[in-house]
Amino acid sequence: MSEINGVDVEYLKQLVETVKKHPELGRTLWRARSKWKDGFKVEVNIRDFTIRMDEPKDLGGTNTAPNMVEFVLGALGACLVVGYVMNAAIRGIELDKVEIDVEGDIDLPGFFGLESPEKVSPGFTNIRARVFLKTKKPVSKEELKELHETVVKTSPVGNTLMKPVNLEVKLEERRTV
Repeated sequence: MSEINGVDVEYLKQLVETVKKHPELGRTLWRARSKWKDGFKVEVNIRDFTIRMDEPKDLGGTNTAPNMVEFVLGALGACLVVGYVMNAAIRGIELDKVEIDVEGDIDLPGFFGLESPEKVSPGFTNIRARVFLKTKKPVSKEELKELHETVVKTSPVGNTLMKPVNLEVKLEERRTV
């Protein structure tokens, strides 16, 4: 097993080769279930994991957990970290540190419905990420630039935020849970 950055590079290369030969295996479905608990508290179940969410006190919550838009920022940062680790490992670049700071702007009048969504977006209007990489051995600026461009271009969360995605939200008869 050849491991770089904590990643089994041979396994990863085999996975990529399998999807290359059989693209249908690369079409995946991901799920999450969200349940209201109380106030603005929400519990989200993803696979075998439970994640809590809440609003900060200044937005009427109890500040017991990050809120939903903070999870979006965290998901983007985490997705980029995984992208750097994976793509660096494939290139043989050993990383010593990867940190990403992400921040975004939301206009509350849009969220509160005080302005029409066409005029003021209820979601993020700008998101900024700053990437800090430290490699174990010197790497050329060109290699880092290529790594960076690949990661940004192939980030699933980044692409979901950058490009329109088909979203369908249906109201259905309530099931008993």
